[in-house]
Amino acid sequence: MQAFFSKILTYIFVFIIYIFIYVIIRMIFSDIQMMYRKKTGGLAEAYLKLINLRRDLDFPVDESYEIEDNEVIGRGKNCSIVVPDRFLSLKHSRIFKNSGKFYLEDLGSTNGTYLNGTALGDTAVELLDGDKIRIGRVTFLFVLPGGASKGKSK
Repeated sequence: MQAFFSKILTYIFVFIIYIFIYVIIRMIFSDIQMMYRKKTGGLAEAYLKLINLRRDLDFPVDESYEIEDNEVIGRGKNCSIVVPDRFLSLKHSRIFKNSGKFYLEDLGSTNGTYLNGTALGDTAVELLDGDKIRIGRVTFLFVLPGGASKGKSK
């Protein structure tokens, strides 16, 4: 009987090891895929990079979000960037492109949108490479690939 339980525990342990290896390979593949997209120019003109540790959040959120011409951020299912944080409004904020520049505006959210620690007012503000955007409990880094900082010093 002890040999039977020993065999079962061995199989369970091997199964757990295989799951662990699968998760690690999946993470590596995801990182390689992101790097390939950046090298081949398959990435959008700009993207948001999550600054928070995902394990500290009690809701799912992606590591990065590509920014095209017009992206609405919120917890509503009809937003282009959905973040299911209860501190976000259904349509919280918007990033849009105008004359080759990206802008951030708050869409009348309850808890506000913050750019580099400062609450946004009623007008859209130009985004620069390296700007920090905080909405709800999530903070993103605005990235323009190629380091196009538009005059911002690092």
